[in-house]
Amino acid sequence: MAFQPVQQKYTGSIREVTLGVGDKAVVIGGRSAFPYYTFEGQMPHPPKVAMEIWDKNPNDEWPEVVKEPFKDVLGDPVAWAKKCIQEYGAEILVIQTKSADPNADNKPAEEVAAVVKKIVDAVEVPVVVWGVGNHEKDSQVMRLVAEQCAGKNLAVAPVEEGDYKQIAAACLGYKHTVIASTPIDVNLAKQLNILLGNLGVKEDKIVMDPTTGGLGYGLEYTYSVMERITQAGLTQGDEKLLQPIICNVGNEVWKTKEANQTNDEAPELGDQKTRAVMMETITAVDLLLAGADMVILRHPESVALVKGFIQKMS
Repeated sequence: MAFQPVQQKYTGSIREVTLGVGDKAVVIGGRSAFPYYTFEGQMPHPPKVAMEIWDKNPNDEWPEVVKEPFKDVLGDPVAWAKKCIQEYGAEILVIQTKSADPNADNKPAEEVAAVVKKIVDAVEVPVVVWGVGNHEKDSQVMRLVAEQCAGKNLAVAPVEEGDYKQIAAACLGYKHTVIASTPIDVNLAKQLNILLGNLGVKEDKIVMDPTTGGLGYGLEYTYSVMERITQAGLTQGDEKLLQPIICNVGNEVWKTKEANQTNDEAPELGDQKTRAVMMETITAVDLLLAGADMVILRHPESVALVKGFIQKMS
């Protein structure tokens, strides 16, 4: 008698959300079972890998091993974006608006938005615009970005409880997608989705960002919360937790001590580039298994490894 695995019954499925417009638009979500449990349900859209760029030169904020693949374009965000697409096959770009940070460059919102628009106009792939986590500054920047990039269906992040009325309203008015960000908590994630719905944001315009911890820096807790979000949506019928999930992996991993220590500083940890790329890759793979529908990565080798994993698993 052939082995018959016990099959889980699901009451819901992850909603589909479209990012971008035209032929290059990307659909995420749609899964009706746990990640890669295709023997129990459908997974019509394999998870996506996005590549991040910054709106300024990262300089000393990045170690040399991750600057190397982009060394000729780090001072030109448009050229950087095109290189990610043309050389490294990026299907989605994430613009980190680091120059807006009030604790660093603190560039005026108008300047930041102008750079974002220049990048968006130069590419055809979907674009995610990621703020700096300062409610006041992000509200200023994202409202301008939403207006100036009207009709491009950007995804805007982080939209948090402290600024959702301003940023989500702009996304609603100019037809962009909202990335709802909460600090690793199932109930907070659900509550923000409810608030966005009350504001008028449609379910097919919401992506969840449960906040990401890197390998060795809270990854286990992130995994657990994402797993509980997925379980509540798929098996417990919680309609407010059926949005696709995005994880800002590269930004977390590459700021850790282990990713930045050189071979001379930490010879016992092995080659720095191999170490950091594997930290980024393992973090991304773990989060994909926990339910992520999109991961944001920095190093091209991590991108290639994670794409290979997705292809084999799908």
